[in-house]
Amino acid sequence: MKTLSLFATILAMAVTGITSQARAADDKTIVGVAAGAGQFKTLVAAVKAAGLVETLSGEGPFTVFAPTDEAFAKLPAGTVEDLLKPENKEKLTSILTYHVVAGKVLAADVKSGDVKTVNGQEASIKVADGKVTIDKATVVKTDIAASNGVIHVIDTVLLPK
Repeated sequence: MKTLSLFATILAMAVTGITSQARAADDKTIVGVAAGAGQFKTLVAAVKAAGLVETLSGEGPFTVFAPTDEAFAKLPAGTVEDLLKPENKEKLTSILTYHVVAGKVLAADVKSGDVKTVNGQEASIKVADGKVTIDKATVVKTDIAASNGVIHVIDTVLLPK
């Protein structure tokens, strides 16, 4: 009986360790890094509402132009709440995937021009005077590393055409 109890304790410790390792690995994905940063609460809530957590936690690599909570706050009153409703999931998904580019693009590799987003539309990137913009958003912080890509912080929510 003691052997069985000892085995159960060791097994429980091993499973807890494996779960903790998996959780730690998840924390390093784009979604995990964004969730842990504290300035992307609205973005993370939107990613969850759109059902994109698994995708953006997947292998990638992805480049995400991540709007801060302040960027979402610039939208007209009620917009975020409306987008988070289940009936608006398709529209929300379109907006969020417009913020994602396939592949890992570091700041040093960014050039002016159009880039195809995961939603299929192109966004316009401009590099001038040491400043990078994507559509009407300014990139305010670059190269936040994640295990499955990179995050560039932007000050405005991008809206597909």
